[in-house]
Amino acid sequence: MSAQPDHAPLTPYAPAPGAPAELLDQLRADQRAAQWVPAFEQEWATALEESRRTFSLAGLYEVVQEWQGLIASAPAVDAFVASGYDDSDFIDMAELRGRRR
Repeated sequence: MSAQPDHAPLTPYAPAPGAPAELLDQLRADQRAAQWVPAFEQEWATALEESRRTFSLAGLYEVVQEWQGLIASAPAVDAFVASGYDDSDFIDMAELRGRRR
């Protein structure tokens, strides 16, 4: 009999040590830098403070992962917006919820 667990625990996402600095460089080079850089810096500062209180890097990892996803999806979003999409059939869910009350 073994003392090993019968399941493998999930390994949390851990970015490379230089990932936050590389991410910030990418954000600064983007056309939306004026909005994105301050937002990233604020989220990073909040996660850093939480990390100091909790001794956990999870919040920092989460910020990096979310912003990496944002940067990765930005070209597709830009292409969609530039395509002249027709959103006339858009349903405003907040408006629908308001009508039901």
